[in-house]
Amino acid sequence: MITGELKSRIDRIWDAFWSGGISNPLEVIEQITYLLFIRRLDELHTLAERKANRTGQPIQRSIYPEGNDPKGKPYGKLRWSRFKDAEPREMYETVGEHVFPFLRTLGGDGSTYATHMKDARFTIPNPALLSRVVDMLNDVPMEDRDTKGDLYEYLLSKIATAGHNGQFRTPRHIIRLMVEMVAPGPDDVICDPACGSAGFLMEASEYVRREHSDLFHDAKRDRHFHRDMFHGFDFDSTMLRVGSMNMLLHGVENPVIEYRDSLAQSVADEAEKYSVILANPPFAGSIDYDSTAMDLTQVVRTKKTELLFLVLFLRLLKPGGQAAVIVPDGVLFGSSKAHKEIRRMIVDDHKLEAVVKLPSGVFRPYTNVSAAILFFTKTNSGGTDNVWFYEVTADGWSLDDKRTALLPDVKLGAMPSASFTEADHDKNNLPDVLARWAQRSSVELERGRTDQSFCVHKDEIIAQGYDLSLNRYKEVVHEDVEYRPPLEIIADLERLESEIHQGVSDLKVMLG
Repeated sequence: MITGELKSRIDRIWDAFWSGGISNPLEVIEQITYLLFIRRLDELHTLAERKANRTGQPIQRSIYPEGNDPKGKPYGKLRWSRFKDAEPREMYETVGEHVFPFLRTLGGDGSTYATHMKDARFTIPNPALLSRVVDMLNDVPMEDRDTKGDLYEYLLSKIATAGHNGQFRTPRHIIRLMVEMVAPGPDDVICDPACGSAGFLMEASEYVRREHSDLFHDAKRDRHFHRDMFHGFDFDSTMLRVGSMNMLLHGVENPVIEYRDSLAQSVADEAEKYSVILANPPFAGSIDYDSTAMDLTQVVRTKKTELLFLVLFLRLLKPGGQAAVIVPDGVLFGSSKAHKEIRRMIVDDHKLEAVVKLPSGVFRPYTNVSAAILFFTKTNSGGTDNVWFYEVTADGWSLDDKRTALLPDVKLGAMPSASFTEADHDKNNLPDVLARWAQRSSVELERGRTDQSFCVHKDEIIAQGYDLSLNRYKEVVHEDVEYRPPLEIIADLERLESEIHQGVSDLKVMLG
């Protein structure tokens, strides 16, 4: 976890940008991303030099070539370690006129990061701000993978606080819950077709690294983890850079994070390629039907992005593949032909595992939309039996715009590190969600419809027109109320009326 001192350093860097004239939070993190990448390149080149010195062999991966760049500056002077101590004006000239043009030539090395740096723009407005930011970033410890990852996560949380591009900021504790429930393994191929800052992919990488640490002892699995396991698509070039850097700083060397308009481009070459899909795609409402990929509209004729993404997920998953995806409530009960058809497909043609209803404030302050998490497995042959429903009423944070933590850090999230009480459950349901998910095929089958979680058989869902809204099946507990006999109530009213008349008569006598 990021320390208070490191938080303070990042806060000072953030404040420096704002006071220096860059007020767009996404531009701030974009410029920080570039500078972190430049520092990373220098570290990689230094490691290659040390290895070459130890082995007596030439440098195998030379990032900075011999000689001068097109403007006559030695490539060696473009390294972070060389320009970081330069006078501000010299540093500004080096970074703006030499380092950034050099970044744009790196795409040829095939790495995801270099590819996304090809259109890098240097927008820091003056030498003083650059010098100040470089000094502060240079003091941030970057040797430890956890520290690097926590640092970037904290930066991303500051974008969320600023309220910019909130659609890519799924609450981290919700992402972790979804990953824990899906439990990806070392041989999975994981995809987020609307990856944004790559939060789902990052959390999946941390889960696999933690639960399957021995995979790095196997050369084939190690290569799979770093190059083939994680796939993300987005059509925002800034988000591709941010997502790529997020993965790099969390220790994934070369994930496949690519430019793709997931709903507009054919997925024929990606069909049945992935074993896990984790996503919270931007549900913008409707899109131009003619611009949507035909292999999606042939399945369900609709303009609704939330339905098209579900079709996309089913196309991308290989048989046996799992999906955990966030959908707006309308998907669960919408009455249009397209809504009913996509629900029918998931229930009849594949295996719907669970519907986890989220509280309506979970995505505030960006939106108050009500949403749920769908868990399903692609089978192409049915398999839905009992569908597990859970109503989350508290996620550990207040459900207003402030989203204030209701418990200490050690009791937040799906896996609290401190003892958890029933009173804590009232403020954070996520540990219970995870525990009961593991029991969905056993004791959960016996739970009543008045409980927080329960199971519904497929036949009942079909009888309800494939309605997947929890309230359709949940039973409300009605308290027994003891009513008084009507004659007794009438007698009381007559007595009250008599008392009022007597009071009026007494008042008249007093007034004379």
